[in-house]
Amino acid sequence: MRLADLLSEVPGSTIEGRLDAEVTSTVYDSRAAGPGAMFVAVPGLKTDGHDYLAQAISQGAAAVAVEADREAKWRDVVAQTGVPYLVAPDARRALAQIAAAVCGHPARRLGVIGVTGTDGKTSLAHLIDHILRSAGHHAGLISTAECRIGDRPLAETGRFTTPEAPELQEMLRDIADAGCRWAVVEATSHGLSLHRLDSCDFDIGAVTCVGADHLDFHGTPEAYVAAKGRLFEMLGESVQKGVEKTAVLNADDPSYAYFKAVSKVNTVAYGHSKADVTASDIREEDWTSRFIIDTPAGRGEITVPKPGLFNVYNALAATGVCLAAGLELERIAAGIASWGGAPGRMEFIDEGQPFTVVVDFAHAPDALRRVLELLRSRSHGRIIAVFGSIGERERDRRAAMGRVAAEAADFTIVTDDNPYTEDRQTILSEIAAGLSDAGKREGHDYVVIPDRREAIAYAMGMAVDEDVVLLAGKGHEREVHLADSAYECDDREVARRCLREILRA
Repeated sequence: MRLADLLSEVPGSTIEGRLDAEVTSTVYDSRAAGPGAMFVAVPGLKTDGHDYLAQAISQGAAAVAVEADREAKWRDVVAQTGVPYLVAPDARRALAQIAAAVCGHPARRLGVIGVTGTDGKTSLAHLIDHILRSAGHHAGLISTAECRIGDRPLAETGRFTTPEAPELQEMLRDIADAGCRWAVVEATSHGLSLHRLDSCDFDIGAVTCVGADHLDFHGTPEAYVAAKGRLFEMLGESVQKGVEKTAVLNADDPSYAYFKAVSKVNTVAYGHSKADVTASDIREEDWTSRFIIDTPAGRGEITVPKPGLFNVYNALAATGVCLAAGLELERIAAGIASWGGAPGRMEFIDEGQPFTVVVDFAHAPDALRRVLELLRSRSHGRIIAVFGSIGERERDRRAAMGRVAAEAADFTIVTDDNPYTEDRQTILSEIAAGLSDAGKREGHDYVVIPDRREAIAYAMGMAVDEDVVLLAGKGHEREVHLADSAYECDDREVARRCLREILRA
């Protein structure tokens, strides 16, 4: 599209230079700039894109976008080159607005469902996608665990659950071009705060539960909840596409009143009582949950092939979403019953061993406690927990996870998660301190094994009949990232390999 056409896409912007410059792609990394690209100089958390304007221009960028408040950083660099530039009030917002426009506003050709929450959002996103597809709808999925159209993979999102706006808009374009009716998008607090999800024109938004998380980024619990709330505010701001804009909210969560207040659209509440979609007569049978569901569309029986109350809640939320999408309750119930689960979320690893192995993404204290308590309720043997704690996040969670394991597991193996740029030994020691402070003894109640592959092998080797081994924190991920290197470790594949070796011995 022509640079001049972007003026109406970025409110409050101005353009200097050739208005007829052709823009064919949007980039925020100067190394990806080239002919036809518009480089958007985004002020980042660690670096400022305005410091890389010269590099982007030298690589042939057709145009650049800069932020008005940083004029001192860009005026001389850009003015001397003759490259046309757009001056935006907010470069991050402009990145999403420009990316959506260059991709042809793909979200306007789709029904877009956003899923947010502290825990369970990946599982809920996958469940919604499965129900839609089982009912005959062509759908695309953008989640932490995988991005795909039907069963065809799209690009991976790397470290980000929510991709940056250009990648996200390109994925939505691929989904729309494939003829999909729906796109299910996992919406993180970071993605919402940093405007990666702007211009997605959401039709339905859903939330799981909301705790206190990512306070290293958001600062306060209130700011964290407000970031989640942006999804529901955006419902009222987005383009109408023939689907009634609907917010699906957890009536039993403390966040309900806030989200209800900021949702200026139709709302559907789910929960145990005083809600639109409710569950009663909940029965736990082995690793399956059954219950009676009451909805505005009628009553039915739901079978969730996953255990735990949190999966009952996800089934209620998915029902609320899919009813808003126009599906019949009978088709929704059939879709839930046939769901195989999300990758690395309460995923059972079975090679014929006499004990249970579960892989889950739980990587914060509350999530770890929920999973351990669920496994305890189903186990007749010991609970062996294997986990670490991610680097570059709030440090308080490390000792807290150790304390949770001390209370809810019988034996703990402290190991790598993704230390990233932090010292791995420091992280492991802080987790171990939580165990020690709770009265647990190293060598008796827990061990520290830094290499995650060795930790998993240790757990498999010590497990006996009826024990449960939980491999927590990594879920679907395939690598462990250290400060200066990475090593391959897919918990599911490592566990299978260890189990096969044990069974062959």
